[in-house]
Amino acid sequence: MKKALTLGALAVTMTILLAGCGSSSATSTKSTSSSSGSSKTTKIVATGSTALQPLVEQAGQAYQNEHANVTINVQGGGSGAGLSQVAKGSVNIGNSDLFAQEQKGLNAKGLVDHKVAVVGMAPVINKDAGVTNISKEQLIKIFQGKITNWKDVGGKDEKITVVNRAQGSGTRATFEKWGLDNAKVATSQEQDSNGTVQKIVSTTPGAISYLAFSYVKSDVQALSIDNVKPTEANVATNKWKIWAYEHMYTKGQPTGELKNFLTYMTSKAVQGSLVKKLGYIPLTSMKVDRGQSGAITNLK
Repeated sequence: MKKALTLGALAVTMTILLAGCGSSSATSTKSTSSSSGSSKTTKIVATGSTALQPLVEQAGQAYQNEHANVTINVQGGGSGAGLSQVAKGSVNIGNSDLFAQEQKGLNAKGLVDHKVAVVGMAPVINKDAGVTNISKEQLIKIFQGKITNWKDVGGKDEKITVVNRAQGSGTRATFEKWGLDNAKVATSQEQDSNGTVQKIVSTTPGAISYLAFSYVKSDVQALSIDNVKPTEANVATNKWKIWAYEHMYTKGQPTGELKNFLTYMTSKAVQGSLVKKLGYIPLTSMKVDRGQSGAITNLK
């Protein structure tokens, strides 16, 4: 009986000691967190253009690596979604291939534009079609459904399958404005992102669509138009006209880490490295400026 009591007392003693240790550990962790000066985390959410998404993702990761108190969450969804959400205040940044004023149904009042790069866009086809150059007139007729076989433009006897981007896509709006002269296009399958389009075109015989330069890989064929190649040099002079600024919109003037991150996006570290590496064009490489109306101004 005495032995049983002794063991019971020992168990109670150990329980008290363990509880004390646990309490001390929790208090220590909380204290360390409070005294470290890094307990306050700034979360930045950017959503919108899938054409701009790769750049913001990689730049965001690099920024986080240097700023432990910042987390940056980058999502796609298309330019329309990004502009709509930033206007509502549900995200910090709305990524867009369009000027906010070009987005139908959007109240752009209060939105502040931050241009961070230029993106060229090109019509792309499955390599099996056997075509490398077409006229703008032929391109328009293909998207209107008036030309339906690649043999009619010098290619293989193969049915053309048109793949479009969804309504609200800035890439689509840019392509239709500058590549198709705003011609009304035929109904076709629609996809939500550049990445999905790239996969479909590369694996579907006869397919045609359009992509941001940053998504044009060796498994698809980018088309020249009227013998003008879709290159960065031709975009810089507006010889290749299918291009857009990449915008990062905020609701009101940014402050704090949000302002710092946007400043970082136009820094030499990003413009001179990531922008070029990922297939975008640095703002400083442009020889012309194009306003919202489309008016071209030569830059010195």
